[in-house]
Amino acid sequence: MDFSLTDEQTLLQDSMERFVQNDYAFDARQKLISEEPGFSVDNWKTFAELGWLAMPFSEADGGFGGTAVETMLMQEQLGKGLVVEPFLATVILTGGAIANAGSAAQKQQYLPGIIDGSVQGALAYAEPQGRFNLANLTTTASKSGAGYSLSGQKSVVINGPSADVLVVSARTSGDQMDDKGVSLFIVPANASGVTRRDYPTVDGLRASEISFENVSLEADALLGELDAGLAPLQQVIDQGTLAVGSEAVGCMEVLYKATVEYCKTREQFGQPIGKFQVLQHRMVDMFMEHEQSKSLMLMAAMRLDEGYNSAAQKAVSAFKVQVGKSGRFVGQNAVQLHGGMGMTEELNVGHYFKRLTTIDTMFGNTDFHLKRFGAL
Repeated sequence: MDFSLTDEQTLLQDSMERFVQNDYAFDARQKLISEEPGFSVDNWKTFAELGWLAMPFSEADGGFGGTAVETMLMQEQLGKGLVVEPFLATVILTGGAIANAGSAAQKQQYLPGIIDGSVQGALAYAEPQGRFNLANLTTTASKSGAGYSLSGQKSVVINGPSADVLVVSARTSGDQMDDKGVSLFIVPANASGVTRRDYPTVDGLRASEISFENVSLEADALLGELDAGLAPLQQVIDQGTLAVGSEAVGCMEVLYKATVEYCKTREQFGQPIGKFQVLQHRMVDMFMEHEQSKSLMLMAAMRLDEGYNSAAQKAVSAFKVQVGKSGRFVGQNAVQLHGGMGMTEELNVGHYFKRLTTIDTMFGNTDFHLKRFGAL
């Protein structure tokens, strides 16, 4: 396999790395998450102007035709800065669902706004009883005249507070856990019958519990084919899994490098603690965990680019299992080797660990993906 980047990919990686280093200091990030809307509107405009929001979309849809590799590179850099702007929720998940399943008219209606930064989105798919099973739905959509009536509840809808448009999964036929009978709908966030309860998440993002009570939808709100929404939903969730896993790889790199630097300067018993062999072994283990995760990240991205099939799904699950294990190990050891400082709000180490812990539970935890890997 060829692991070298093209000139365009290198340019993209470098531009995002410079943004994180020069314009996304940790203190500025903390100020952003303490105020509404929880991210920088100016940064979001910059993302659009630089073409980052257009990268994952095909040229036919107004994008730059980026592949899973470009998504991987972008999310890795966003992870290094703990960037809170809703790239994952709006571009990867909402935009990805519309790109995967939408008609030409739907793409033309929604994707230009996502690409130019004027439209925010959220994917409302998780339910309290779901346990990572995308088909386990109590939210229903029934025929109502020429359209549909949507009712139910969705949990932990990332970027729900700022979303202009929601992509919602609902059961349109069959029993609660049947694979067939799942449909996707595009729902305006301000539609009558939609109510939100907004809250901050432990890792600094914003989410919502969203209820739908007899929400009236036109026929063209259906995204893709009736009763056949599970496949495109699973595809966008796997794309999101690669994205958050790549973000975790970026977080791990920052943590192990910061820990090495700290251990070079922190003195105990008259010498830097980095001279103690047992701590050197611990830091080498942190480095190895990061490298193993990065290797599986590259494999998962290339498998997705080869085509969305069982091999790609298997690679994504293997990557997610590794990220869950490695993120926990690197995060715990970074906090421990920083001592009491590692537990403080003022130091970024604990915030990276919180993000890694959250990523482990997103789109299926380690146990879920280990079972999925075995089944595949």
